[in-house]
Amino acid sequence: MSERDEVLADLAAHGRFLGSLSSIGVRSPAGPVADAAQTAVVAEARAPGRPEDSAAALLAVREELGDCQRCRLAAGRKTIVFGQGNPRAELMFVGEAPGAEEDAQGLAFVGRAGQLLTDIIEKGLRMKRQDVFIANILKCRPPQNRNPEPDEILTCQPFLEAQIRAISPRVLVGLGKFGAHWLLKTAEPITRLRGRLGEYQGIAVMPTYHPAYLLRNPAGKKDVWEDMKVVLRLLGRPVSS
Repeated sequence: MSERDEVLADLAAHGRFLGSLSSIGVRSPAGPVADAAQTAVVAEARAPGRPEDSAAALLAVREELGDCQRCRLAAGRKTIVFGQGNPRAELMFVGEAPGAEEDAQGLAFVGRAGQLLTDIIEKGLRMKRQDVFIANILKCRPPQNRNPEPDEILTCQPFLEAQIRAISPRVLVGLGKFGAHWLLKTAEPITRLRGRLGEYQGIAVMPTYHPAYLLRNPAGKKDVWEDMKVVLRLLGRPVSS
């Protein structure tokens, strides 16, 4: 059995309890009105063929999100953090949730962890940050940066699904436990998932450590660089030593 087959078999074995995190058959805690709106979002954003189509599809998702009041996080946020970048990016990063700086500015990954992510993109991958797309599972900051709750993830999920569908990247990078779990539908520890190539709806997924973790554990940067080498190969880009 190849490494890829082993990964997929492992995901099937360990991902059952997160298997409900799908746009098919999900009942949102926000009720039937929100369900209908979220289903429409997913249907709206198909994989377009032209750059202007992708931009228009993303705009439609943002307009559907609106001034979102679908879960409890709306009461405490300052801004909705939709995500930003190239609508036709080959590479997309998926993180957990906005922090304080992101909530203040309305942009994903602009705090200390965001600065480190910029270094990973620009110094490591040798790509421009504006050429990738960066988003989070949650669009609003949880109080005191606590972990996302399952119902919050479910409520936000159709919008991230629609973003991915609109952008149609070649590679997705799951940043940290929550990003990896959401993309791979598994509950395995990030220490086991990190560096093991997976798949999300036909798109290659590389789970790796979150930049916030690297700020606390700089030794993990070596592992992340190994993961980014795989990403470069998947994108057909040169890999430096």
